[in-house]
Amino acid sequence: MTRPEPKLIESAPLRYLLSLPRGADAADARPVLVFLHGYDEGAPMDIHGALTLHGPLRPGNPAVAVEEFIVVAPQLPVRGDLWMRSADAVRDIVRRVQAEHGGDPRRTYLTGFSFGGNGVFDLALAQPDTWAALWAVDPTRIPPRDPGLPVWLSSGEISRRRQPGFNAMLRLESAGTGLPGDRVYTDAGKDHVGTATLAYREERIYRWLLERPG
Repeated sequence: MTRPEPKLIESAPLRYLLSLPRGADAADARPVLVFLHGYDEGAPMDIHGALTLHGPLRPGNPAVAVEEFIVVAPQLPVRGDLWMRSADAVRDIVRRVQAEHGGDPRRTYLTGFSFGGNGVFDLALAQPDTWAALWAVDPTRIPPRDPGLPVWLSSGEISRRRQPGFNAMLRLESAGTGLPGDRVYTDAGKDHVGTATLAYREERIYRWLLERPG
């Protein structure tokens, strides 16, 4: 069975790709996963190529990514560590998707890679009531405060240099091979891009998110 193609939505504060699982507009609310991209994937890169390069919409990821979640992938109009500037725009998009496509406000999750991983913490600190759990993939800086939400950190080439600081700020423990708790990290020993590729292919992280309603 072929996966549904993400739709380009341009009538919003930020352009974004929207992937709807089959039956997403049914009576039952569906979980929402918002993906924040890194530096290279900002405009002027083509949005379809940019937002399927890394993250939950990348081909080859486990089926749960698009069959269980409504996936929202906005694109910044300029490149940089700038997601905080678009925090309100991202929240507006989330509310629209929740209202129009049956997204579940109690199961709305935020993930991001690189500068997008920084954005995960920035937006969570500004909007703690919007997100049920966070998944940051090789962010480049430690958040200034604990966001007070479940966190999965997929550590890689950049964040592993600061791993003790991440662990201390976020009270992280190794996810190991068992049932992970609410504050965990993994490190597959890969470089920056390799970390993203492996992280978004790991089905158990998507399952971990689904087990954490707000």
